Amino acid sequence: MADAIWVYAELNDDRFTPTTLEMLAKAADVGKAEAVLLGPAPDDAAQTLANYGASKIYRSADPVYRDYLTLPAAETVAELIQKHSPAVMLFASSYAGRDIVANLSARLDCGAISDVGDFILKEGSVEATIPALGASYQNTSTLVSQGTKLMLVRPKSFEPRINEQPVSVEEIQAPSEAALQKVHMKERVAVKREGPQLDGAKTIISGGRGLKGEENFAMLKELADVLGGAVGATRAAVDAGWVPYAMQIGQTGKTVKPDLYIACGISGAVQHLSGMKTSKFIISINKDAEAPIFQYSDFGVVGDVFKVVPQLTEEIKKRKGA
Repeated sequence: MADAIWVYAELNDDRFTPTTLEMLAKAADVGKAEAVLLGPAPDDAAQTLANYGASKIYRSADPVYRDYLTLPAAETVAELIQKHSPAVMLFASSYAGRDIVANLSARLDCGAISDVGDFILKEGSVEATIPALGASYQNTSTLVSQGTKLMLVRPKSFEPRINEQPVSVEEIQAPSEAALQKVHMKERVAVKREGPQLDGAKTIISGGRGLKGEENFAMLKELADVLGGAVGATRAAVDAGWVPYAMQIGQTGKTVKPDLYIACGISGAVQHLSGMKTSKFIISINKDAEAPIFQYSDFGVVGDVFKVVPQLTEEIKKRKGA
């Protein structure tokens, strides 16, 4: 099965993560896209994967994959790889993806490439493109070893698209060995969410150190509500305790690619730019005319964010009400 490109399918809140669907689009472009889906999932999960390009799905709905971390999934995937030998297997660069790939790399004695932004197959090898220094540079890394190549893919690296395929589903057996049930999920805590989420948001209003405090993010929330968008933040704002980590955009947070990104009081550190610079249209508001963020902006406002944002919000409200 040398031309098969496998995707490890991840679910979050009973929905496939955006990166799963993005990887399927790329897999279908490069070769024969197939997916591995482990653990409980919605009834239409297999059809959703087929809609995005999967022609075959290796499936087990056993809750062992949900309740026990890493080891059961790694055991199953390792057995599948040894049996079918796909050319490449793609994993999201998530907590689960990184844990499983590390386990597989050691177990199968094969290399793995992380932080992949793109890749091509070359006569038995795979050449991956890896963004560096906030995506200011593109490095390449090549795996030439025999067997399946493992790669961890950055979010927003590819565009998901409908590419419906006839699909077959192969049911697989879940492992039952007690040795694989060492790390147990004791509790799941649901964080209260309001409004659109960063993942998949078409409009994002983001704040940085220039907002000076937690209370001023309410100003961004008001603008986001008017535009139907989500609110994000820089690491500096998160480290200061103004907003939760779930809102962090950048190298150590989320990677986003909205149609519109409005940066408020953000200087443009390379770590933040790596998470948002591929946004389709960037507007920046900063009182420092020399702020690096302006170099990456389609439109910049040199001004006081505490005056500009409320005025912008009111003007949009007037125009929407007209």
